[in-house]
Amino acid sequence: MTVAADEATGAGAGQIDWLHIAREMADDLSTDAAEREQAGKTPFGEVARLRESGLLTLLVPAEQGGGGADWRTAYAVVRTVAAADGAIGHLLGHHYFLSFSARFFAGPACVTRVERESTEGQWCWGGGIASHEPPLVLTPTANGYLLNGYQRYATGVGIADRLMVRAALYGTGEPLAVLVDPAQPGVLSGSSGDTFGQRLAASGAAEFDAVPVAAGDVFGSLSPDEGVLSPFASLAVPTARLVSAQFCLGVAEGLLAEVHEHGRAARSSRQPFSPQTWPGGPSQDPYALTVYGELAVDARAASALAEQAVDALMRGLAQGEEVDDEECAEIAVLASVAEAAATRGRAGDHHPCPGRRRSRRRFHAARLRPFLA
Repeated sequence: MTVAADEATGAGAGQIDWLHIAREMADDLSTDAAEREQAGKTPFGEVARLRESGLLTLLVPAEQGGGGADWRTAYAVVRTVAAADGAIGHLLGHHYFLSFSARFFAGPACVTRVERESTEGQWCWGGGIASHEPPLVLTPTANGYLLNGYQRYATGVGIADRLMVRAALYGTGEPLAVLVDPAQPGVLSGSSGDTFGQRLAASGAAEFDAVPVAAGDVFGSLSPDEGVLSPFASLAVPTARLVSAQFCLGVAEGLLAEVHEHGRAARSSRQPFSPQTWPGGPSQDPYALTVYGELAVDARAASALAEQAVDALMRGLAQGEEVDDEECAEIAVLASVAEAAATRGRAGDHHPCPGRRRSRRRFHAARLRPFLA
């Protein structure tokens, strides 16, 4: 039984306090985030903790055995986890978007089947459906399809139970969303190298050599051509952009919390923040306070924009197939603005904290990047 199931006993799944579970997870991850990142091991233990907590199935409807939560809750969970460990926040946010993608691109029967199987298997999803060149190629066969090609970068390929990828249909070039079992023969994955701050996201390249794909695992078209996608399916892009925004906000808030902690704890007369020594320490150093203030203002402004965009997205998702193009366009604009605000600042643009925490500052700085375009 998962932690979430324990908390739901006698109360019903709808009453699970997911943010409390996320905070407990964040507290656990924060104790050794930098050390685990430097070790660079595949995050089997971290994903096992996510699985045990019930967070992996948070967005699956309760009647399918999932958490029954909405995207507002999922965004808050990603932000909370990313504040403690950016790589795991990245992995979790990516998982949420990809595991929800059937709702955007597939039919109702496929959605029900995939969500049931994902919940029963406690799948962790990886991959990516952003456009890339050259594309993967999906070739029809008598029994389904064969997938071939090389994807230079995909999140979670080293840990995922299922991969969601973008592939071009042979003969037409139509881009399709395709679900792949990485345990199939012909799937090879490799490390992304020394990407400091993202090693624990288990990201890397993926090669597909005549990998069999069932017809039911081809979700649908990703074509940007007018009239191909329904207005509801077009909400996939702002949904992904807001995952990126919440991830970056979480990292920024984690950085601010550590800077604040350092300012309160430091009592040394040596203050690399400023060209002169301030008797009261960093907490009275006007230069340090200015840098902290700039970071805080950027984060709060981006947070307000993200909240506005999430409100709009929730209204759009609630309408389902009744949502119209005009409203989808407005949601897309709000999500793009929120993502731009959240990713604009870089911790590396500000002077790092002194002493042993400097490596932690660089660790946080490396994590400030969007993962879905």
